[in-house]
Amino acid sequence: MSKVKLTNMCMVYDKENNKVLVQDRIKSWKGISFPGGHVEDGEILIDSTIREVKEETGLTISNLEPCGVIHWFNNETGEKFFVFNYRTEVFSGELLDKTDEGSIFWVKKEELSRLNLAKGMIERLPMFLDKKHSEGFGVWNEHTPGQLKWQ
Repeated sequence: MSKVKLTNMCMVYDKENNKVLVQDRIKSWKGISFPGGHVEDGEILIDSTIREVKEETGLTISNLEPCGVIHWFNNETGEKFFVFNYRTEVFSGELLDKTDEGSIFWVKKEELSRLNLAKGMIERLPMFLDKKHSEGFGVWNEHTPGQLKWQ
């Protein structure tokens, strides 16, 4: 039986200031990305995303819009890794400066591509920003880092 990991990520967009919320991750998947994390057993996907964003940023989000799924498959171990991606413009609360995951800050949307993005994040931006892709699929293993194919 193969192991399946479910995760989430959410782009929080401040439409008034044309900024997105990013996290400079210092644990796993280091670099700039959108907040997110693991789906707990028995947890609804959207609820897990709301929880993770709250834990990592201090903000409460709602009205999440699905913007795509990324599916990684390890062709050596049989592991499957899914990332459910969302975006929202609805948020409230007080932004934390940092957590044990890394610092959190707002950045102009057009400046995103110039930041030290986490590996593979640049390829994901069109899914969040332009609604360009609905699915990404990639194969990886210990010897091959993998590359996403987009639909």
